[in-house]
Amino acid sequence: MENKYVGYILIAVSIILLINVISISSIFNSNNQSFCTADSCPYHQSFNQIIYLSISTIVLLLITGIILIKSKPEEKTIIKEIEVEKPKKEIDTSELNAEEKEVLNLIKENKAMFQADLIEKTEFGKVKMTRIIDRLEGKDIVERKRRGMNNVVVLK
Repeated sequence: MENKYVGYILIAVSIILLINVISISSIFNSNNQSFCTADSCPYHQSFNQIIYLSISTIVLLLITGIILIKSKPEEKTIIKEIEVEKPKKEIDTSELNAEEKEVLNLIKENKAMFQADLIEKTEFGKVKMTRIIDRLEGKDIVERKRRGMNNVVVLK
């Protein structure tokens, strides 16, 4: 529950209590002659102390309610992770054979290529191209993404 609503509830409760205390006090003061016949009545003095204590408690409730209403609501902290761009790793081509290097160079030039286009440019067979790309994927150099009936080969 927000502070503002708690403040309104405290003010409403304190107003109800204040009305009750005032009505009880007026009833006691109007019937005071029948309770006490002497000039100094001990009940009257203790009753006044109770009334003052009740009114001071009600005033404290009112002040607390007003403070809660006037206070700012809690700010929600939003933490957003910032993605740090990973530095591009150098591709170690020393372990690659000539066919893998040729395919890798074509992908580097175009940044991404359909597998069918790679087959067309290199004039390798479908099976041979699939095996070359499988090896490059195994070495974590390229990635194959499915696009409809075709594969797009991109650098990782």
